[in-house]
Parts: sequence; structure tokens; C-alpha cells
Amino acid sequence: MRASNRSVFVPNAKGIITRLAYAFGQEKGADVETLLRRSGLSHKQIDDADTRVEVRKQIKFLDLVADATGDDLLGFHLSQSFDLRKVGLLYYVFASSDRLDEALRRAARYSSIVNEGIRLTLHERKEIGVVFEYSGVARRSDRHQIEFWIAGLIRACRQITNRRLTADRVSFAHRGKVTSELSAFFGSEIRFGAGVDEAVFSSSIRDIAIPGGDPYLNELLLRYCEDALSQQKASQTSFGLNVENTIAVLMPHGKAHISEVARKLGVGQRTLARRLASEGLTFSMVLQRLRCELAKRHLTDNDLSISKIAWLLGYQDVSAFTNAFRRWTGRAPRVIRGQSA
Repeated sequence: MRASNRSVFVPNAKGIITRLAYAFGQEKGADVETLLRRSGLSHKQIDDADTRVEVRKQIKFLDLVADATGDDLLGFHLSQSFDLRKVGLLYYVFASSDRLDEALRRAARYSSIVNEGIRLTLHERKEIGVVFEYSGVARRSDRHQIEFWIAGLIRACRQITNRRLTADRVSFAHRGKVTSELSAFFGSEIRFGAGVDEAVFSSSIRDIAIPGGDPYLNELLLRYCEDALSQQKASQTSFGLNVENTIAVLMPHGKAHISEVARKLGVGQRTLARRLASEGLTFSMVLQRLRCELAKRHLTDNDLSISKIAWLLGYQDVSAFTNAFRRWTGRAPRVIRGQSA
């Protein structure tokens, strides 16, 4: 099948977390220069704050620094003490808003200025939910970056309101453990392995005024933000990645079928198949590739039983998972687990 010649969207970011991770790794004695090279990043991207970095490379660098320093909560830790003004234009338009709900709407609209790989969406019903969605990046590849941004958002809300605000709940799509450190910071329910990355606030935040709000400054900054949005490259996101990210949250519930994925993406099954074919893919290829990659990752987590991994990947029994894993790798899951122990 011949792939489409449309350009593939490669999201980039300001590189704030990359530079913070570099400094942290350096402080801890890690060989950060080697880690940079392994990530495909350059020292210029560390030294020059105006040089943007590819989001996929940033995610890889964070993983490497976390492994090198033994910090399982690297992204969360990096979010705790950095100067929020490093976020730049987005922070200032956030902080100069009149009310917190207005600030969150601004953050949602302009978040791609800081990181094109993560888009914020605001859902205002009985509660106010800030959803973090991935664009042009496989959600399965990330952990530290999303923990950084959700914790950073909570911290920014507290700073601009001069209140210790807490979300009603915080959800992460990746697996993890609720530690006392996370509980102390968030002060709310924390869910890992959820179907969405999200921070949900009480509707009462609509009434919270921002002491430093400045309507004149905010109006001026909004013009700059709109200009920045208009200058962003209009690229086509890989449809295959959209399908993969949708499958990922449906698998544990046994609903990762083409009909359900098509419904979630708002297209017909034939359209879904045609758009995947334009990228040289099929639904089965995307599903099996994702299952294989997640299986290898889950097998390194000794807290997960083989039966639990089978369930997370959407298999009804362990034997079906074992047979599939043998087809992918030529080895049984228990053999792989034994080698990684």
C-alpha cells in the first residue's frame, strides 16, 4: 500500500522540561551529554531558550534522565520549584486574566504555543475539567511530561489566586502509584490507568478572582497569543497515532474494536480504514503494534501479574495473550519477565 505524500506533523515544544531535566541530571552526576545524544538533542537546544525541541525527543530524554537518576517521579519533581514565568507568554496571559475559569480557558486555547504535542480542552458542566490530549505523539510513550504539566497547572492556579486550591480529582492515563508525596501535593483523589489525562475542579472556581488580573494587559497579550497561533505550521496529524491513542484507553475494557474506535473519532469504519491505508497502515497493524509495545513495558513492572497484563491489553484469558506474545517475539511472556528481573 502506497503511503500518502502529505507531510507528517512533528510537534515541538519550548523545551522547558528538557532544560530542567538537564540541570537536574547534571546536579545528580548523570552523564547528561550522553543522554542528550541518545535522545537526538543538541547542546544548543539546552543553551538557547529560544530553540524549540521535538516533543518525542523531549519525552525520551526525560525517561533517560529518570532512569539515570533513579527518580520515578521526575516530571512531578521538576514541576515543583521552577519559575512559572519560564512558560512565557502563556503564563502571563493566564496570570493577567480576571477569574480562574477565564484563565483556564486561555490556557486551553493557547497551550499549543508552549507544547504542540499536548492540547488542553476545557469541559464546563457541573464540574470544570481540563483535559490533556496528545497530538502527533503516542500517548503510551509519555509519563514524566504529563505529570509535569498537570502538577504545573495546579501550581500555577495556586500561585495566581494566592490560594491552596485542589482539584476534585486528577487522572493519568499511564500506570503509576499514588504516593504520600503526590497525595500531599494534589490533596485530592488521584487515578492512574484512567481513560483520560485530566484535572477536574469544582464549579465554584468560577467565582475565584485573580488578584493580579489586569484586563488591559490581558487584552494586549491575547493579541500576541492569537498571532502566535496563526504562525504555527498547519500540519496534518498522523491519523494512525490518533487511532492508537484511542485504542489505548479502550483496551482494558475489551472495547478496542474498529467500530468503537471509529465512533470515538467521529468517522465511519470505511473512512477510518481508508485514512489508515493512506499512511500504509491497517487497524489490525496499529492494534497489534500497540499491544506488543505495551506488553513489553508492562512485563518490566513486577507488580503486574501476567493475567493483569492480559486484561490491560484487552485479552479475555492469559492463554490468548501468551499465544499472541509468542507470535510477536518468539518467546513467552514469562521468559521476557525473567530476563528483565
